[in-house]
Amino acid sequence: MKAVVLHGIEDLRVEPREERPLGPGEVRVRVESGGICGSDLHYFHDHRIGDFPVRELFVLGHEGAGTVAEVGPGVTLVAVGDRVAINPSHPCGQCAYCRSDREQLCADMLFLGSSRRFPHAQGLFAETFATHERQCVKVPAGTPSRVAALAEPLSVVLHALSHAGPLLGRRVLVTGAGPIGAIVLAAARLAGATVEITDVTPEPLRVAEALGADRVHDVAATPGSVADPAFPRGRFDAAFECSGHPAALATCLDQLAPGGTLVQVGTYADPKVSLPMDRLMAKEITLKSSFRFARDFPVAVDLLASGRIDLGPVLSHEFAAADAMEAFRTASDRRRSMKVHLRF
Repeated sequence: MKAVVLHGIEDLRVEPREERPLGPGEVRVRVESGGICGSDLHYFHDHRIGDFPVRELFVLGHEGAGTVAEVGPGVTLVAVGDRVAINPSHPCGQCAYCRSDREQLCADMLFLGSSRRFPHAQGLFAETFATHERQCVKVPAGTPSRVAALAEPLSVVLHALSHAGPLLGRRVLVTGAGPIGAIVLAAARLAGATVEITDVTPEPLRVAEALGADRVHDVAATPGSVADPAFPRGRFDAAFECSGHPAALATCLDQLAPGGTLVQVGTYADPKVSLPMDRLMAKEITLKSSFRFARDFPVAVDLLASGRIDLGPVLSHEFAAADAMEAFRTASDRRRSMKVHLRF
């Protein structure tokens, strides 16, 4: 089978790799669609993510869906021909975090397409991928793979929203209208919130409008548009910071009403970010962070497959796997793209 393999900085090659034999409880999925995530772009441009460099030939990708092509001994949850979304999160199931339903904090997590471990956890940008049957969540036959592959980023969003409590009737601010910010917008509106969203470029804000944003703010063109003089201490009940930019963090803290909740979702290029602690204290703001997801994946699959959440506007491009270099360059240009998928 062929896979998209990272050899170095901006050096992706489509090349053959051997399929490994299936063990007990494992299945082989014929991957049909895979989404390019921000972490994939970090690996592509920097050959590392944070403190974790790439140290071997590396198959990227952790957002994917396809069809079960082969099953190993003892498989009972899925069968050949089943359409599935692949959960990339493999918690150990034994540590204190796993036992307390906080699997995203697992002390021995294996997450697909990640260089945090060595040997690396190879990703699923390949024609086929072998994994345990428990990582496969069945989707109805009529669900397009490009839709099912959105289950992973939607799971990230559902986990983030859970930190803010019930959103029905609440006023929500989202900073950063990239794919995750856009999905936060869609999911928060589904939960009954009024949602406004910011960005520094107009193109992603047009996608946000298509997703039903109550108001969009191009903060590069109109820096003060989020503020309302009628609410000098802020007017939002919850804020989701999805951009990973200090200026956006400051906007969230300024515009949250007293007693509001800030959920940090975006990753910062420079982790040394200063916080105005007096402002947090005086407004009694609750600050939470959100990392990956725990048991949200089946819920995300159901929301997508049932059509209860429509993320169609987020899907901007689809490329054949053979054109992976063009796909990654397109995904790197926020003025041209939103969510870019590879087709296998």
